[in-house]
Amino acid sequence: MAVRKRRPELWLVFHIDRGVEYRATEIQRLHKRYGFIASMNRPGRCSDNAEIESFFHTLKGELVTEETFWNIHHLRDAIAGHIQHFYNRARLHSGC
Repeated sequence: MAVRKRRPELWLVFHIDRGVEYRATEIQRLHKRYGFIASMNRPGRCSDNAEIESFFHTLKGELVTEETFWNIHHLRDAIAGHIQHFYNRARLHSGC
């Protein structure tokens, strides 16, 4: 969805943690298809991923700790709605 809506330029850096799901064949195919550069944390270097860690900290503080979720589908819908309708559009960001 992000690729369709934002149409990123070639050589976008896709920064991830060292989770096996991001090293999966399907993700690697998507990187090649869209010309993304995969960037992965180095072992023992938590600062490599500081921006995304900050995002998840903010997400948990603004959404997850304030609500009870009935199931995984409710959680996914709430997170997607929060990101699309509040985080990206209305929330003030320190970088802006």
